[in-house]
Amino acid sequence: MTGLLAASTSAADKRAAFRTGLESGRIQRLPGAFNPLVAKLIQEIGFEGVYVSGAVLSADLGLPDIGLTTLTEASGRGHQIARVTDLPVLIDADTGFGEPMSAARTVTVLEDAGIAGCHLEDQVNPKRCGHLDGKAVVPADEMVRRLRAAVSTRRDPNFVICARTDAAGIEGIDAAIERAQAYAEAGADLIFTEALHTADDFEKFRAAVSTPLLANMTEFGKSELLSAATLEKIGYNAIIYPVSTLRLAMFAAEAGLREIYAEGTQSGLLDRMQHRSRLYELLQYERYNEFDSDIFNFTLGRNQ
Repeated sequence: MTGLLAASTSAADKRAAFRTGLESGRIQRLPGAFNPLVAKLIQEIGFEGVYVSGAVLSADLGLPDIGLTTLTEASGRGHQIARVTDLPVLIDADTGFGEPMSAARTVTVLEDAGIAGCHLEDQVNPKRCGHLDGKAVVPADEMVRRLRAAVSTRRDPNFVICARTDAAGIEGIDAAIERAQAYAEAGADLIFTEALHTADDFEKFRAAVSTPLLANMTEFGKSELLSAATLEKIGYNAIIYPVSTLRLAMFAAEAGLREIYAEGTQSGLLDRMQHRSRLYELLQYERYNEFDSDIFNFTLGRNQ
């Protein structure tokens, strides 16, 4: 029953795979998963990893992305998602949920949750979405202390610690580059520069920083939506699509609910719904029969 109730790949092997992927010369594509079922779909389709967004976690809880969520909530969701997929999971750890000592504890908790890596950012609390105006960043040396604390507490050397800087939109790209270089010297394995605008910006950053780089291709933000092939050609190592699956799902859910409200029936929506048979396929329902024949002892009808 390997890989049925939980992923068959160990957390250590997933972390090693993430490290290898970042060094492979091929861009690692990590769509965001807002629940474990979406993570299973991401794996089935063939992506290289899964991302857990802090903005998505906040939205899922009905909250804005301003630092209201906790380490317990983030690690809990991360653990649920990492448990079901053989892919490495990268999670948004905001500012580390407190002082440098808190960032250090965050790393240990996320390691225990089976996560492959996390990113810590240099925003001031209360933080805000990286593609909104009005952000503020802490002094670079404060972020360096945050990173050094996190790196020193890591037990698995393959756990990836990514440093995110929001300085480009506040202090300019040159200042963000200086911060990225300092963060790499502090031990960051991966650098994530938020809210770059154009391909030229991404190219400038790549030319100046030797550390592996992550690009955020979020919709309706400040960054031009560059293709994975373009970013790979520039030399980026990873790309996240943090909110895409939630936006797709919420758009479809809202349209469907409005039609049900107006028409009094969902009968006109069936061609826009995942069939029961497809859900069961994704869940590997039939394989549970090998475990206990009393669980799966039925046949789906033609239209299910």
